[in-house]
Amino acid sequence: MTTARDRGYADPIRAGVGLGLVLFGVIMLAGRGLGASGAFAATAAAAVDAVAPATASGNAYVSQRVPAGVGGLFGEWLVIELIGVALGAWFSARLANRIRPGIEAAGTESRRSRVLAAVGGGMLMGAGARLARGCTSGLGLTGGALLSTGAWLFIPVAFGTAFLVAALRRRAGGLVSG
Repeated sequence: MTTARDRGYADPIRAGVGLGLVLFGVIMLAGRGLGASGAFAATAAAAVDAVAPATASGNAYVSQRVPAGVGGLFGEWLVIELIGVALGAWFSARLANRIRPGIEAAGTESRRSRVLAAVGGGMLMGAGARLARGCTSGLGLTGGALLSTGAWLFIPVAFGTAFLVAALRRRAGGLVSG
C-alpha cells in the first residue's frame, strides 16, 4: 500500500506543526483565527448588494455581512485568507508537480455525478456552517486552539462521522481505497 508521502504529499506531522504555527501567527498578528465560511458569506452579501442594494439593506442577515470597511470585499480578513489559501494550494501543488486538471471520480462513479455530489455537498456544508455560525475549519482549528468546549466536542464527532461514512461507502462499493 502506498503512503501519502510515497505519492509526494507532505509529512502529516510537519504539516500539522506548520499549520499550528501559522494559526498561532495569525492569531498574534491579525487578532483573528482561521476559517472559510465568513469569506463566502461576505462575498455573497457583496454580490447581492452590487446587484440589488435595496434587497441587501432590507435583509437583516445579508445587510450585516456586506463589507463596508476600507477596501470593501478585499478589506475583509477572511476573504484575504481564502485567497491566500487558494494561492498556497496552487503553489504547493506546483512545487510537488501535482497540477493535473481533471475530475477524479471514485470507483464506477461518473464525473457528472461526482460534480453534482460535490456541489450539493458543498452547498449543504455552507448552509450548515452559516447555521452553526462558523465552518468546520474555523471551529476545529481556531476553536480547538482556543480550547473552546464546543470545538473539543465537535472534533471527535466530525472525524468519527467521516470515518464511519467512508467505511460504509467503501463497504457498499462507493469508494476505492488507495
